[in-house]
Parts: sequence; C-alpha cells; structure tokens
Amino acid sequence: MTDSTDIRKKAISPEDYMSLAERTILLEQRVRELELEKEQITAERTRLENEVRILQAELNKLRQPPLVSATVIDVLGDGRVIVKSSTGPQFVVNYPESIIGSKLESGAKVALNQRTLAVVDVLPISIDPFVQAMNVEESPDVTYEDIGGLEEQIAEIRETVELPLLHPELFEKVGIEPPKGVLLCGPPGTGKTLLARAVAHETKATFIRVIGSELVQKFIGEGARIVREIFYMARKRSPSIVFIDELDAVASRRLDIATSGDREVQRTLMQLLSMLDGFDPRGDVRIIAATNRPDILDGALTRPGRFDRIIEFPFPDKEARIQILRIHMRNMNIQSDVDVSLLAAKTNGASGADLKAICTEAGMFAIRELRDVVNRDDFNKAITKVLGNIADRSDATDIYG
Repeated sequence: MTDSTDIRKKAISPEDYMSLAERTILLEQRVRELELEKEQITAERTRLENEVRILQAELNKLRQPPLVSATVIDVLGDGRVIVKSSTGPQFVVNYPESIIGSKLESGAKVALNQRTLAVVDVLPISIDPFVQAMNVEESPDVTYEDIGGLEEQIAEIRETVELPLLHPELFEKVGIEPPKGVLLCGPPGTGKTLLARAVAHETKATFIRVIGSELVQKFIGEGARIVREIFYMARKRSPSIVFIDELDAVASRRLDIATSGDREVQRTLMQLLSMLDGFDPRGDVRIIAATNRPDILDGALTRPGRFDRIIEFPFPDKEARIQILRIHMRNMNIQSDVDVSLLAAKTNGASGADLKAICTEAGMFAIRELRDVVNRDDFNKAITKVLGNIADRSDATDIYG
C-alpha cells in the first residue's frame, strides 16, 4: 500500500497542479461568458416578444370593421342617444356604461359600430386647420395710448366690451344684459382695427381676427361650418374677442334675385346671425365687427340684440391729427424746427393710416440722405408723396352718419 501511494504522489507534479488551476480559471470565464450570452438572448427574446405583441395589436386594429362618425342630437334618459349619422339618417342607439354620460352631450361627435350602430367611443372635437391658422393673438400689444383723437369711441367701446369682461357684476346689480356686439363704422384707416386690438389688450382677452371674405367658401355649407368653429374656438379660449373685419363681404343686404353663389353667402350670414343671437350661450365672448360700407349691411344684422351699439369713426380733425402725429413721432429723432401743429394743418382730410405713412416716409427721406435726424423738409415731401392732391375728405361721412 505504501508503494502505490507513493507512486500516485509522484504522478501529480507541480506542473500538473498549475495546469488544473488554469483550466479551472478558463472554465469559470467560459461559464461567465455563457451566462452573459444567456442574458443577451433573453433580452433579445423579450424585445422580440414585445414587438410581436405591438404588431399583433396593430394587425387587430386593421382587422376591426370601420366605424361610422355621427353627431349626438339628444341624450335620452334610458341609456340611449339620438345620433345623426354622417351619411344623413338619424338613429336611436345604445352606448356602453364605460362612456361617461357627461361626454355624451348634444353636439358631441361619436363613433358608431358599422353593423349595430352602437356608440363605441366619443371623438374629440377638432378645429379646422383653416380656422386655427387665423390671426389669433393671446393678448395684443396695442394700448389706448397708441390711439389718438378717438376719446369718444374709446369710451363707448370700453362700456360695451371691456366692462362686461372685467366687471360683469355691475350689469347684474343694475339688472341688464351687456351688449352682445359692437359695430365699428368708418372710412378706411381711421383706427377701427387698432381700437379693437387695444380693447383685447386691456381685457387680457384672446383676440381672433376674421376677414369677412374668408367666410365665403366655394362648397355649400363650408362657410357656415367655419363660422361655427370660430365661435367654438372663441368659447374654448375665453375670455376672447372675435373681430370680424370687412363685415360687408359676407353680410350685405339679401335680395330676392340671387345667384347660387349669393345664396351660399346668405347661408353663411344666417349662421352668423344664429351665433350672434342664438340659443347657445356664448359665455365671455364679445363680438366686434368693422365695415366702411354700413349702408349695404343686412337689416337683420344691425338690429338691437345682435349689434347693440354702432360706433362711428370719422376722419380726424386738427386736434386729433396732432395727437396722432405725436404718437407716431415719439420714437423718431425729430429736428427742433418741426412744428406738429403746422403739419396737422397741412394734412386736412388725412386718416390715421395716412399720418402714420407720412411719418414713415419722412424718416425714409432722411435715411436716403444718410441723416439720422428728420427735418421739416422731409415731412413736407412726405405729405406731398402720401397725400398728393388729396381732396378734403372731412365731409365724406354721408354713408357713416
């Protein structure tokens, strides 16, 4: 026994011990590599399973039958609603308990199952991109200090637009309803749009400007739809002011003889009349419209209850022209020999827009000669360029009075 034990001891040399240790280290490294590879394969498998589930869900969506869009007409008290399908007819359909009843109000858009016509989902109300692209300012940067010579007009529009938005309790105490709309009448360039923007600034209201011609559309019903969406957007962003410029483009007097295009414009006008004085409350939405042709407006639009107050904007007199010139000259580098009173006397019949153009042209004459100071000759040349042989327009108010 002793001899055999000695033989085995002699058979395992130190070199053999080193070889076993190295093999053990290599095997341990291999095990770690295999474990890491297993983790990577497991992660890849999880990723592929998630991708399969997503693709399967997308495939199931594509396999679903198409839904029919409809509009809720009335909500019944027995778990059913009356809807008008986009194809035309009306249906009395059921809706699941998972849909909150408050979402199913009159006018809401819903999706119907094509076979059973049951309400599947309530669709979000989207605003037409054409309406969203209109000139919308959260709060214009024009103030009353930027307007000259319109003290009476400012006082009137503040009473009818600003006070109902800022102090509605005054009207409740007095017991009257605030005016629903204000119509600004006057020649071009007399400050109608400027005053509307200033009111929006003072009330911190959203200012939505609409051009009357934008409401005239080619297809039947499109103009009326745009009017509805404008007022929907105004209510959503209330307090807001909807300013309809060039109102006469869509609100001219209706005639017995009319073409198909005229009848479409009349449909748009009737929708506008409904929004101004309809059953649906407008909330904190004030309407301001402007026109330089009040003589051709339809009588149904100018009656009390729609446009309760009509404010006239005449051409500025001499004192008003002095105020307007000083407003536009306050940031200009003016030479001391420039007499504002004399300039106002030379611009008889000019509008506020004309006076602003005169100040701009006077500055351009100075820049043309590489000067940084505007002198009296620059203003004289600017008056000649802008006004030319302008007639005295101070009496041209027959269609506005």
